Amino acid sequence: MAVIEPLRWADGRLALLDQRALPDQEIWLTCDSAAAVAEAIRAMVVRGAPAIGIAAAYGTALEARRLAPQRAAPWPETMAPALAQLAASRPTAVNLFWALDQVRAVLAADAGSDQLPQRLEQLAQQIHADDVAANRRLGDFGAALIEPGSVVYTHCNTGALATGGYGTALGVIRSAWQQQRLAHVLAGETRPWWQGARLTAWELMREGIPFSLNVDAAAAHLMRERKVAWVIVGADRIAANGDTANKIGTYSLAVLARHHGARFMVAAPCSTFDLAVASGTEIPIEERPCDEVTAVRGIAMAPRDCGAVNPAFDVTPAGLIDAIVTERGVIMNPTEAAIAAHFAGEAVVPKETAI
Repeated sequence: MAVIEPLRWADGRLALLDQRALPDQEIWLTCDSAAAVAEAIRAMVVRGAPAIGIAAAYGTALEARRLAPQRAAPWPETMAPALAQLAASRPTAVNLFWALDQVRAVLAADAGSDQLPQRLEQLAQQIHADDVAANRRLGDFGAALIEPGSVVYTHCNTGALATGGYGTALGVIRSAWQQQRLAHVLAGETRPWWQGARLTAWELMREGIPFSLNVDAAAAHLMRERKVAWVIVGADRIAANGDTANKIGTYSLAVLARHHGARFMVAAPCSTFDLAVASGTEIPIEERPCDEVTAVRGIAMAPRDCGAVNPAFDVTPAGLIDAIVTERGVIMNPTEAAIAAHFAGEAVVPKETAI
């Protein structure tokens, strides 16, 4: 299996694989401050909710290392501007805020410690390693739901590039392929950033998983004609009731899946849940620049001065979701009560993966 890494930490430096340049070029950018990491997140050098959270954690370690020689105040005060800058980089992905909360806990515990930069480095490395391990577990849990010989549909990029190195929805697909459950994968192109065409296709080709790329508008036709068994997607934030924010176009895929008899799976680590948010109506939806819609890599695709609306995410109601899969097991037909039980230790493990 090909090893795909979206980010690397070595010798106190963070290197990010520039996902804007894929698949044409594999360019690594080096960050040496929280500001550089925040800009990389905002500009989508690194993207995908888990990867954003990991990058932000490393960004705080970089900043603590940079500020340590001239620090005159306790660490929480010293690091506050960096944390605010990172928090402002992308508003929807809750993993970002989850990681920053972990950082704040370390800052409060070691407010005056000279070892704080090393503590934050260790924290970031642990978040990174935990994400890879969690995704491998959820991949196996999700794969157990897929009948052998299935055709599945996926959206955006939810693979190694979007996480610490394995994948959420694409992790499920990886595990299902290894277990000889998949016949074929349909991958939507995912406008306007083409994450499916540029990134998911790149990952699937590197791993030899059989797939076809399709335009987003072909989804309904393909669900009917190819007898899609599951639509498998990731998440950027999941509310307490199971409403799920994910890349724009996910909601329409859930509606199409329900009409065509395909089942709908959300694959995400527990860090993607925001239990303080009651429902999807409370999830902030990032609006990105119009030129992402009206142009492709700087080439105009619409008349000059054409207006556009560009929400980066939409919210899929829990009632359209058949299963949410985490590293702890499976939440079938998610509700607020089922999610609360999942976090209370009553996770359901599919029989085929039970130990």
